Amino acid sequence: MTGPAREGRKLRRSFGWLAVLGVILVIAGIVGLVYVGLATLTSMLLFGWLLLVGGVVGLLHAIESRGSSFFWLAVVVAALNIAAGVVVIRHPEGSAEALTMFAALLFLTGGLFRLVGSLVVRGPQFGWTLLQGAFGLLLGILVLVNWPESSRYVLGVFFSLALLFDGLGLIAIGVSGRQIVGMVADGGRTGEDGRTGEDGRTGDAGGTPGRAAAGVSERSSEDDPDRSKN
Repeated sequence: MTGPAREGRKLRRSFGWLAVLGVILVIAGIVGLVYVGLATLTSMLLFGWLLLVGGVVGLLHAIESRGSSFFWLAVVVAALNIAAGVVVIRHPEGSAEALTMFAALLFLTGGLFRLVGSLVVRGPQFGWTLLQGAFGLLLGILVLVNWPESSRYVLGVFFSLALLFDGLGLIAIGVSGRQIVGMVADGGRTGEDGRTGEDGRTGDAGGTPGRAAAGVSERSSEDDPDRSKN
């Protein structure tokens, strides 16, 4: 097997594993949408562990660079990440309530600014910006009105939707990548076959004039015996 063919098989295998990962994420997203409360707790625990691990890594990096000017700033940031990670892991429900409140305030303020900005500026995307602002404002109000009960499902829904759409994107990339690699490989093999056929025909064409010249010489000798004797 040639080098390009081997690389093509490796690329196809890599895109295949990417599509498999996308399928796993899609399944996880669907399960999360069915069991929203479990998805909320899972997302909070993952967030807490990410904070904790990131804080530990940041603290180790700060210790290694303790002679630099930003040593104490790195230590403080790492300590805050570790403390926040421990709090989120030990109290996932309360952390979910706090993050849901924060998300609702973000939706509320972002939707309000977009709504007012679209009415004031009235640019080419006026209708789309107005719709986005109204949707964000409505979503923020709904989350705040149902808080803290909304904290049981809001984060889980967002987390599951993120998994679902990321998985669909990975599946699309994997399938299209395998198709593109297959098309390139088929095109390369077709090009090699075409070049081989052209070379064969070229050899035949190159041999034909020689045989024709020999035939003409033989006929000339038969027509003129004296010339052949000379």
